[in-house]
Amino acid sequence: MSGRVVLVLGSSAGGVGRHVTSLAGGLAAAGAAVEVAAPAQTLRRFADGWSGTAAGPGSIAARPLEIGAALDPPRDLRAAAGLRRLVRAGERPVVHAHGVRAGLVALLAVRSLRPRPPLVVTLHNAVLGTGARARLGRAVQAAVCRGADAVLGVSGDLVAAARVAGARRVERALVPAPAPAPAPPGRSREEVRAAEGLGDAFVLLAVARLAPQKGLGDLLDVVAALPRRVEADGRDREVVLLLAGGGPLRAELADRVLAERLPVRLLGARRDVPDLLAACDVVVATSVWEGQPVFVQEALRAGRPLVATDAGGTREVTGEAADLVAVHDVDGLAAAVLALLTDPGRRQRRAADARRRAAQLPSDADALAQVLRVHDAVRGTEGPHAPRVG
Repeated sequence: MSGRVVLVLGSSAGGVGRHVTSLAGGLAAAGAAVEVAAPAQTLRRFADGWSGTAAGPGSIAARPLEIGAALDPPRDLRAAAGLRRLVRAGERPVVHAHGVRAGLVALLAVRSLRPRPPLVVTLHNAVLGTGARARLGRAVQAAVCRGADAVLGVSGDLVAAARVAGARRVERALVPAPAPAPAPPGRSREEVRAAEGLGDAFVLLAVARLAPQKGLGDLLDVVAALPRRVEADGRDREVVLLLAGGGPLRAELADRVLAERLPVRLLGARRDVPDLLAACDVVVATSVWEGQPVFVQEALRAGRPLVATDAGGTREVTGEAADLVAVHDVDGLAAAVLALLTDPGRRQRRAADARRRAAQLPSDADALAQVLRVHDAVRGTEGPHAPRVG
């Protein structure tokens, strides 16, 4: 592959930024001149991935572009004007925007250019809620889908919504969890449990941004519904939840944990998630909506028994390898967790299911091959990567 690609995204502290970083490196290795247009803070956060250094036969360059997190017409128009100047400053590129806000800015930037650069949009999040803001968000998403030459959605419901909106080409995006980086051997299960003072407790683990989408109120309800001690394996064992991650709900969650004396430890942001996975007995995810949740993929790779809400694209990730429960069904979630804690044979079977499913998950190479194929399609130069997008 050769040619120019402009990747556009808004503010990102996690999965979307890591995904774009991986794509930028892969596209550059395939020979593309890649430019990542994003807010300066996002560019700094992922600077190691797109520092402007050459990657293979192509290149990666960072282009500051301030895209807001919420609809702001004056700011969006300024961002669109800046992106238009960037697009016009070189060879006609494929513009690939990630997220509805970036998609709107990209659509405004390219729609009046002649010849118009092809536009691909990846939808990473659903628009939730029922109020006026949600209705506006869905209207913007529909307009972006109609205006793009191809739309990738990270879950089946986003794919269906794009089709209903009138998108010309639609398919489910591949968004794998980042491949584990080479690192010194992590701590053993026993070392982690000793360091965290867990003793022989049953350990539940959740890793999430502390934000409303993650259903963390439900998660604490699940802990409250569980017995404080569970008899299993011939022992009476304490039940403890470790919740790793930072975000705007931390103070609220901490207040509730204290007020109700819940057996929950708020760990903050952690860099040792693989160690925590090795130390836990059951992984719990209570999100209201997910696309292709990174932590769920990491739990499958680690071979951990998993209880999760059947939210968005979660089932598309887990297949039959997890116990899935309806969103907000606290009793169902608690029952599924308790069934695993009290049955060591079931935990072993679910661990094996997780490892088998992990072997079937897409890789960074699969995601890159998909994007190369889609870019070829919107250029009208469909090549060796795969047949046309469907």
